Amino acid sequence: MTAKRTANQRKTTGVLLRYREKDTAYGVTRKTTTRLAKTLGLSETQVVHVALANLAQQTLPRYEPDDGPLTDEQMAAIRKLVPQGRFVSYKKRLF
Repeated sequence: MTAKRTANQRKTTGVLLRYREKDTAYGVTRKTTTRLAKTLGLSETQVVHVALANLAQQTLPRYEPDDGPLTDEQMAAIRKLVPQGRFVSYKKRLF
């Protein structure tokens, strides 16, 4: 017989976390996670969430991707608005 979920229980998906045997740039031991939890006053689950939130903030862009290089018409409009002679050359791309 299986237990039924109540209206207050959420169905969530989980992720299997396998701790490393030693701390590396890409993984930590359970001991390190436990020490972080005690130091920060958080649960181990919260420590993992904080770490992932920090990684997302550092790694993921916080802006919409651009539409690519400017068109000739856009460049002409910019040249018309910018006083001439202040810039040596114009680039169509930032990088």
